[in-house]
Amino acid sequence: MTAFFQWIGTMHPILQALVVVAAFAAVVTLILLLVDIAPRRGAVYTGIRLAMCVLIPLTVMLLFNSYYWAMGVAVAVGALFFLLDFRARQGTGYLIQLVAFLTPAMLLLLVGLVLPSLQTIVASFMNSSGKGFVGLANYGWIFTQPAGLRVVLNTIVWVLVVPTVSTAVGLAYAVFIDRTRGEKIYKVLVFMPMAISFVGASIIWKFVYEYRGGQYKQIGLLNQLVVWMGGQPQQWLLNTPWNTAFLIVVLIWVQTGFAMVVLSAAIKGVPAELLEAAELDGTNAWQRFWAVTVPGIKPALIVVLTTISIASLKVFDIVRTMTGGNYGTSVLANEMYTQFTKFENGRSAALAVILFILVLPIVVYNARQIQQQREIR
Repeated sequence: MTAFFQWIGTMHPILQALVVVAAFAAVVTLILLLVDIAPRRGAVYTGIRLAMCVLIPLTVMLLFNSYYWAMGVAVAVGALFFLLDFRARQGTGYLIQLVAFLTPAMLLLLVGLVLPSLQTIVASFMNSSGKGFVGLANYGWIFTQPAGLRVVLNTIVWVLVVPTVSTAVGLAYAVFIDRTRGEKIYKVLVFMPMAISFVGASIIWKFVYEYRGGQYKQIGLLNQLVVWMGGQPQQWLLNTPWNTAFLIVVLIWVQTGFAMVVLSAAIKGVPAELLEAAELDGTNAWQRFWAVTVPGIKPALIVVLTTISIASLKVFDIVRTMTGGNYGTSVLANEMYTQFTKFENGRSAALAVILFILVLPIVVYNARQIQQQREIR
């Protein structure tokens, strides 16, 4: 494998790209060949399967230059073909197709999610070096220190305020502009912040909140408005607890466009016959909205609320960019990173576990709602 990459490194960049694309296409072709040919019956396909049992280990030997790897892969491939063919019960090759498609995803989940999660949980019960068991000391530090309690409280405030306000504003905007002239333009204007990264949005709003002494000309939009109205400029990002509220505004500004787009699409899916029937029954616009529109877009509302809630729990960029977590504005994700940079791995892992515990009910609720919708259909 090393020799292969070294060989590619000697080529012209354009040839390198072509070789990489060709190698990727070869791997995809091999996978499709396995999925398509492996289930078929007949002497020809049996011969192809036997050839695969030889060619795959041979390829491994050439790439890794190891007989041991080749022998291991040969045994694994042969055993896999035999086992899957023997145990297939729902039709020829059903099981091998299922395994061929699910194995990559399961491996990625195992390596990228399950194992790191288990390692983090174990690390949360260890000391800063990860070599000594300290029990619940890391969790005790979080819930007994004023700074730790402030971090948890701030996170709860974020997850309560941001989804509620973003969804409410997005829904109201979607209803008001529905089927109006210039609807597309109105949507683009509100959706534009979604195209900006959290860091970019934070820098924009940091300029909005910028403070200069009263004797200087203000460059922050908010302070300039205050000065025009006869007030004194304020250090908006330093005054606790209002600084957290000013940070929350940034995420609301970003997420409102997402809520508006999803809910606007859901509103257009509400049957016009139901709205017309409700109007004939003598209901006003407000009654039609609560009795017909809201129940009709309930699945979209759940998706929007849960998605923004998870984004609020994981918020990091905004806090890190605007205040660095200082002045009582830190949240779980930011404090987790801060403790990690201080080489307090145990505390950082404990914060990550708490964050996972807070996210888990939202994910479970969303999954149950999806399951109920499938049962209804």
